[in-house]
Amino acid sequence: MPLEALPIDQLRQRSSTKWRRYPEDVLPLFVAETDFPLAPAITAALMRAVELGDTGYTPPDPGIAPVFVEFARRRFGWEVDPARIRWTCDVVMGLVEVMRAILRPGDRVIMTTPVYPPFFDAIPEAQAEAVDVPLRDNGIGWELDLDAIERAFADGARAILLCNPHNPTGTVHSRASLAGLAEIAKRHGGFVVSDEIHAPLVQPGVEFTPFLAASDAAAEVGFVVTSGSKAYNFAGLKCALMITGSEANAKIVRAMPEEVEWRTGLFGAIATVAAFSPESDAWLDSLLARLDENRRLLADLLAEHVPGARYRLPDAGYLAWIDLTELGWGDNPAYKIFTEAKVALNFGPMFGEQGAGHVRINMGCSPEMLTEAVRRIGALIGR
Repeated sequence: MPLEALPIDQLRQRSSTKWRRYPEDVLPLFVAETDFPLAPAITAALMRAVELGDTGYTPPDPGIAPVFVEFARRRFGWEVDPARIRWTCDVVMGLVEVMRAILRPGDRVIMTTPVYPPFFDAIPEAQAEAVDVPLRDNGIGWELDLDAIERAFADGARAILLCNPHNPTGTVHSRASLAGLAEIAKRHGGFVVSDEIHAPLVQPGVEFTPFLAASDAAAEVGFVVTSGSKAYNFAGLKCALMITGSEANAKIVRAMPEEVEWRTGLFGAIATVAAFSPESDAWLDSLLARLDENRRLLADLLAEHVPGARYRLPDAGYLAWIDLTELGWGDNPAYKIFTEAKVALNFGPMFGEQGAGHVRINMGCSPEMLTEAVRRIGALIGR
C-alpha cells in the first residue's frame, strides 16, 4: 500500500526548514524534506536512545558498515567491502573531503548541470574550479554528454562530480554510460566522485547501477558518497557514507583526519542502521509506491491545469523538474508562483544556466497537497 502523508496540521508543528521558512498560507514544495512518518524501526531506535540518554559521541564502530553492505546487496545487487566504508556528517561534507583529498588547489572539476545547487559551493570549498558540461537532452530524457566530458578531461579537468540518480531531473544513468565515463576518467588520470543519496528512491523496474559497480575501471577511479537521509527523511541527524571500490582509493579515505568521522551525529548513525536494516524495507517499498502515484498524478495535473508545462516522469526520487518556459513567466517562474499563488518551489536558475524557465517541485507529500499546489499555479495562467 502507498505510504500516507501526515495531516497538514501535524506537519505544521514540525520545526524544520520546510515548515518554518514561510507563513502558513504558503504550500511548501521546495526543500527536499518529505511529509511522511518515519519508518517504525527508525522511530523505535531513536526513542530508545532518548530513553537511555544515549546522546553522546558517535562510537568508533556504530554498526553502519555491515548493515549497509547487506542493504546494497539486497536492493541493488551490489557487493561492497565493509572495510572500504567510512562515515561522516553529511553527503556534501563527504564530497568536499573526497575532493580535498584527491585534488590540488585550482584543479578543475566537471559538473553536469542542471544540478543540485550545493555543488556550486562544494567545488570552490575544496579549492577547485567548476567546469560546466550540461546533461544532453536526447528527446526522451537526459544523459551524460560523454563526448563533451571527454573534451573537458582532455582540457585538464581532474575530476567529475556526478549526481547518480540525478537531482533535479530524477535521471538514473545507465550502466553503459557510467562505464563509459569511468573509461574516460581512467584514460585521463582523473576521478569520479558520485553523489548517490537518491539511490534508495529508484522506482521498481528501473535498473540502478552504483557507479563503483559499473565496471572494473569505475572501481579504480570512483568514490561514492551516500546517505539514508533523503529516502528516510532524517537530514537533520547527520550521517553519510564514503565508499570506495579499490584499495588505493580506500587508503585515501582512511587517511582523512579523524575529525571527518567524528562529525557524524550519533542519532544519524542510529537512524542509518535502522533505515538500512531489513525491518525498514516494507516502509521503503510503500514510500516508493506513493511516489510512483504522485509522479503520475503530477503529469495529469499539469496537463489539466498548466498546459505548456513540460515534464518527464523521474526514474528516482520525489523531485520533479518542470519546464515552464512556454508560459512566459521569465527565467525564474518560481518567484511569480510564490508571490502570486503562495506555493514555494525551488528556483530553476539555482541549478545552473539550464534552469532558466524551470522549477523544481517536491512531490514527497499528500496527493491532496500536490493537487492544490498545481491548481494554484494553473490559476495564474492568463493573469
